[in-house]
Amino acid sequence: MTATTLQTKLAETRAAGRAALIGYLPAGFPDVESSVKVIEAMVEGGCDVVEVGLPYSDPMMDGPTIQRAADRALAAGTTTDDVFRVVEATAATGAAAVVMSYWNPIERYGVGRFADRLAKAGGAGVITPDLIPEESQAWVEATTGAGLDRIFLVAPSSTDRRLALTTDACSGFVYAASLMGVTGTRAQVADTAETLVRRARGTTAESGLPICVGLGISTAAQAAEVAAYADGVIVGAGFCQRVLDAPDLETALTAVRSFAQELAAGVRR
Repeated sequence: MTATTLQTKLAETRAAGRAALIGYLPAGFPDVESSVKVIEAMVEGGCDVVEVGLPYSDPMMDGPTIQRAADRALAAGTTTDDVFRVVEATAATGAAAVVMSYWNPIERYGVGRFADRLAKAGGAGVITPDLIPEESQAWVEATTGAGLDRIFLVAPSSTDRRLALTTDACSGFVYAASLMGVTGTRAQVADTAETLVRRARGTTAESGLPICVGLGISTAAQAAEVAAYADGVIVGAGFCQRVLDAPDLETALTAVRSFAQELAAGVRR
């Protein structure tokens, strides 16, 4: 099977001796065209991979900042087809583009149809925080057929058996949630993150599958701390907050680009 752009990008950053910087933004926030410009600023600042969020009204994992961003995207009329437009624009930047979505919108759109549309848009994979491997047969078949990566989540509460089950089902990378809770900025990275990565590596030693850490990372120092033991550092709320705080788009783009540069410096320490 040909390597996806996500696999290639993570191999490149690993070969460079550093972690990848993975940024998140909901498609359509603050509107579809502006979200493309924000993502371009994220990549210009140093993001290697971009998670394009499919805005959803009933999130389980998203904290208040990302919920506000998703609400703005939904209020602007963002549809699933718009998400593919944003993915296509993201892929055109040279960054690897993955979608992060709850399972219900994918199932409603049509599992096979969603995978095919994403692949045609240049997407590399999908993160599904509320889909478990035991219930993913249809998704496995669809993503395999479309040549997409499947990224499932592990958490500090995951048992050793579930860690092995989940990492075996992943391709691209394993998403390690640093803490129990929802997205959002934190004063410190949870001390559970490094332990979780070490445990997960015990199940990926043979495959070498990258392990990337998300939740609660919002500063260059935190990015550097996580980059010391993980293959990727995932930041979402920090980007959304800068757009929410900005009085206009141009101010938002400057703030987002500068923030990405700070984080990129952090993963290169």
